[in-house]
Amino acid sequence: MYFLDQPDVMAPFVTGNRSRAFGAGLDPFAYARVTGGLRSLYDWPAAFRAVGDRLVAAAEEDAAGGRAVSAGEALRGAARWLHFSTLLPHPDADAAAGAARAADGAMRRALELTEPSAVRVEGASFAGWLRRPAGAGRPVPVVVVVPGLDSAKEEFHAVADALLARGVAVCSVDGPGQGVLAAARAPRADYQHVVGEVLDALAGHPGVDASRAGVLGLSLGGYYAAVSAAHEPRLRAAVAVSGPYRLAWEGLPLFVTDTLTRRCGGAEAARDFARRVDLTRTAADIGCPLLVVEGGTDDIPGVTSGQALAEAAPDATLLCVPHGDHLLGNCRPDWLPATADWLATRLGTGAAGA
Repeated sequence: MYFLDQPDVMAPFVTGNRSRAFGAGLDPFAYARVTGGLRSLYDWPAAFRAVGDRLVAAAEEDAAGGRAVSAGEALRGAARWLHFSTLLPHPDADAAAGAARAADGAMRRALELTEPSAVRVEGASFAGWLRRPAGAGRPVPVVVVVPGLDSAKEEFHAVADALLARGVAVCSVDGPGQGVLAAARAPRADYQHVVGEVLDALAGHPGVDASRAGVLGLSLGGYYAAVSAAHEPRLRAAVAVSGPYRLAWEGLPLFVTDTLTRRCGGAEAARDFARRVDLTRTAADIGCPLLVVEGGTDDIPGVTSGQALAEAAPDATLLCVPHGDHLLGNCRPDWLPATADWLATRLGTGAAGA
C-alpha cells in the first residue's frame, strides 16, 4: 500500500506538519483553511499550489503598481507555499517538479526585488542562493544551509535570516534529490561531495571568506551536515538539527520509505541509500565543533536520533529542547537564536548575541 492510500492518513499528516509549516513561515490561519478543505491527501499538491499561484499573481500586480516591497514579500510567501505543495510522495511527479521550479523562480524574483545583492550559485550537483548581511563591507564567514529528504532551500527563511542578522553570509542550497533538483538527481548519502562543490564555488566570491565556512543541516540534512564535517576539512563548524544518526529501513514509516523510493528511482536504490545513512563509523572523524539540536518529542520509528551523534563525535554539544518536535518548528525561540549565536562565535564574526 502506498502512503497516500492508507486509511485515515490525512488528519495525522496535517497535524504532524502544522508546526513545520509555521516554522517555515506559512500563515497558520491560511494553513488551517487550506488543509481544512482537503478531501484527501491527493488534493494537497493542488491546494497548496493554488495559494502559491495566487501570491505570485498578487506580486505581479504589486510590482506593476511600483510596490516592490509588497511584491517581494508576496513572492517569498509564494515560494514557501509552492514548495509545501511538493512534500508528499504523490504519483504526479511532473506536477511536483513544476511546483519546485515555480518555487525556485518565485524566490529568484523575490530576491531581485528586495535583495539584489543575492547571487545565484550553481554546480553540477547543487543550486542555491548566496546572501550576505546588509552593509557588510568586508568578506564575512559563510554557512551552507542544507535541507532534508522532502525539504528545499525555500523552506528555511528563518534560519537564513537569523544568521544574516549575526553577520554571517548564507548559501542555501538544493542538492541531489532536493527542491529544484529532485527530479534530475537522486539523493546521495556521500553529501560531502556536494558541500565540497559548494565551497569550491564560494571560494570565488570576493564578499565571502570561505576559509571560515560552516554547515547547518535540517532533518536528513542534519546527517548530510555531519557526514560533510567528517570528510570536508574546510568546514570550521557544523550543526545538525533533527538529523538521524542512522536509518533502519524495516522500521521506517511508510511516508519515509515511499518518499525515498520515489526520489531514489526505485525500492532497491532507496534501500541502499537508507543503508548508507549511518554515522557509526564516521562520527569519530568529525574534525570541527558540532552542535546537535534535538526535539525531545521527536521520535521517528527506524531513526536513531542525533543524541547518539552527540555522544560519538569528538567535539560535540547537544542542545535538546524537551518539548520540541521534528525540526522544532513548535519552539523556534528555544533553539534558533542560540544556534545562530553558536555558529557566529565559532566562525569568528564577533556578532554573536547581536
